Amino acid sequence: MIRTLAVTHQGEVLTGLPLEGIVMADYAWIWADFDAPTPEETRLLDSYFHFHPLAIEDCMHTLQRPKLDYYEDVQFFVLHALNEQTLEAEEVDLFLSSGFLVSYHHQQKPEMDEAWELVQAEIHSRKGWSGGPVAAAYTVMDKLVDRYFPSLYNLEDELADLEGMGEKESVEELMSQVFRVRGRLLKLRRTIVPMRDLMYRIVNSQHVQSNGEERIYFGDIHDHLLKLTDMIEVDREMTADLRDSYISLNSNRMNSIMKTLTVITTVFMPLTLIAGIYGMNFRVMPELDWTYGYPVILLVMLALGGSMFLWFRRSGWFK
Repeated sequence: MIRTLAVTHQGEVLTGLPLEGIVMADYAWIWADFDAPTPEETRLLDSYFHFHPLAIEDCMHTLQRPKLDYYEDVQFFVLHALNEQTLEAEEVDLFLSSGFLVSYHHQQKPEMDEAWELVQAEIHSRKGWSGGPVAAAYTVMDKLVDRYFPSLYNLEDELADLEGMGEKESVEELMSQVFRVRGRLLKLRRTIVPMRDLMYRIVNSQHVQSNGEERIYFGDIHDHLLKLTDMIEVDREMTADLRDSYISLNSNRMNSIMKTLTVITTVFMPLTLIAGIYGMNFRVMPELDWTYGYPVILLVMLALGGSMFLWFRRSGWFK
């Protein structure tokens, strides 16, 4: 599907015009959004706009790294949207010129719908920054970046829950959850860091068609990406701390178990020795003929085990 937004020289907004029937000179600027286009619609990138073949090839072969290329009077942006379910990056391409903005994406994106509605509202109200295709491109980028925050906040909530689950879940389950969160943070990082680098290049580029005031807005997006990057690094450090804490907790539990088993084994060693001595099959063993031998040996074994237990307790083995 291709949807169009055309702004006349008088500031009137027209939507839904067929792209092939639009004459650029008749309008101040236009925005054409290729929303999950068919192969026939994709061919209009070449037949109608005459974009560079390499840029069209980048649109067709996803997933490219976020970048900015210059083709004569057209800037070509490769941006990454975020799938909130899988946290995988999904490509959004922009062609920016002084007279048009062309957006191209293979999946329907709610961010693009939000940007589309916001640009129309700003033009109709004539308030805020609604200066043309550069403003529309900024709006698209801003909406894409805004969608990064909820996913990161959700992961931070999961980390906060994991911090208090040390006594409730098994260490194996906790470690599995920590590594799952860490893996999702890595996916976010692979999306956000290249976008941050791209936005830094846009802010400091002399080729992007924007004035000084508009660069402030792009700088604001860059600041958001810096904040996201810092949050991810902090969260990754937190997962490392949780991992180390759970490993230490597991080691302490193992040490406690080994200490208990050691105490039990040590107590029964002399008792086993006594039982082993009187279990030997020698004929001449005077104690075997003693009437009180059995209860006396049991009392000796009980006293020996009890005294060893008290000694271990006083030595702090049970703390």
